[in-house]
Amino acid sequence: MKAIRLVILFFLCSAVAPAQSLYFPPLSGSAWETVSPSSLGWDEAAIPALYDYLQSTNTKAFLVLKDGRIAIEKYFDTFSRDSLWYWASAGKTMTAALVGIAQQEGFLSIEDRSSKWLGASWTSLPPDKEELITIRHQLTMTSGLDDGTGDKDCTLPSCLVYEADAGARWAYHNAPYTLLDSVIASATKLTLNQWYVTRMRSKIGMNGAYLPSGPYNNVLFTTPRSMARFGLLILNKGVWSSTAILTDTAYIRQMLTPSQQLNRSYGYLWWLNGQPTHMLPETQIVFGGPLNPDAPVDMFAALGKNGQLLNVVPSRNLVFVRMGNDPDERLLVPTNLNNEIWKRLNPVLRFMTDAEQIPVPTTSIALSMHPHPVADRVVFDVELGAPGHGDVAVFDALGRRVATIAAGAFTPGTSRIVFDTAREGLRPGLYFVRLRTQDGNVTRTIVVTR
Repeated sequence: MKAIRLVILFFLCSAVAPAQSLYFPPLSGSAWETVSPSSLGWDEAAIPALYDYLQSTNTKAFLVLKDGRIAIEKYFDTFSRDSLWYWASAGKTMTAALVGIAQQEGFLSIEDRSSKWLGASWTSLPPDKEELITIRHQLTMTSGLDDGTGDKDCTLPSCLVYEADAGARWAYHNAPYTLLDSVIASATKLTLNQWYVTRMRSKIGMNGAYLPSGPYNNVLFTTPRSMARFGLLILNKGVWSSTAILTDTAYIRQMLTPSQQLNRSYGYLWWLNGQPTHMLPETQIVFGGPLNPDAPVDMFAALGKNGQLLNVVPSRNLVFVRMGNDPDERLLVPTNLNNEIWKRLNPVLRFMTDAEQIPVPTTSIALSMHPHPVADRVVFDVELGAPGHGDVAVFDALGRRVATIAAGAFTPGTSRIVFDTAREGLRPGLYFVRLRTQDGNVTRTIVVTR
């Protein structure tokens, strides 16, 4: 039922969003046109609650662009618009764009075998299995390499072992992604930073650079406004004002739509909302429903550890950036935080206002919890819009059911369930809680700390 509502909202948003020309700030200096939330018809009275939540979750910077202009810009503590911060895995999306530019300039093809640019024996796989892996597999997290070897960042051949044939398994694995840096360098004969500066940074007025993070990774550091510039570029399909940066329209389309059938909520290193199912890092469970149910269905996102977020909503010409830390710091991809921000941002944007007059099914299910992370006991609130049968179950990171919290008939309204993680023998780590009824299912991530 909720999926039907999301589809209706998607078409409604597309229909009511006026055609607006995008504004692009100058390539240098701090000038950037602004627009007041009230002039957009937004509810300014809802902004303080949004700021309170952002501050309570260790946010450092938050920006919202509407039609390219800054509508909301807030910094916390000593952070400012000129402060540099890391993108973490949100930077994967920049890598996707840089690979696309390398392909459009003829330096490589994403159909190339990875060994063409990384050399033979870049993994410990038998040659016939290694030759199955292409750049496309690295972009889509379907290399088939084992992500459970202990160090997911390690790019040494000894760390890259066989789990499945390329294309047969989706797993969020940093190592094969990180090696795209070497693919770019090998194909273009430029370092990653040289390629970033000449093909992206100087073209759209960004700043920052890739810096080493540990023995294997390179992490992009920029200001929040630079991240917003990148979001604006992708919103405009690779064109900055009148300057084409990523002109391969087929590549852009593939980058921002389901790249394979295993995890439909993943493109080329971008996370996609509005899909019927999704997968998450460190698990092989396929969850029902969209990645962020409270976000617009056409939203796509760059998501990085500790809450580095870049969301782009084409139907609304909207971009938002969040940088900072995150209480759920164990999560590689902060989907929960992203959704919680949307819950507070929606009242500001009045996203639901235009849909209130449209009749939609009222039956819905929801699952919320507190506190989080969990030391011992956690309280779950199960909300149903109609009577139903189902269960609430806990799964570990490998997708194994480790506990059933409740099962049977559920009555309409909110039911409260207290779950004792210590008594159930849950060790510290990452788990998934699923509420399933005949109307669908919702899943929440929990971290047990004890």
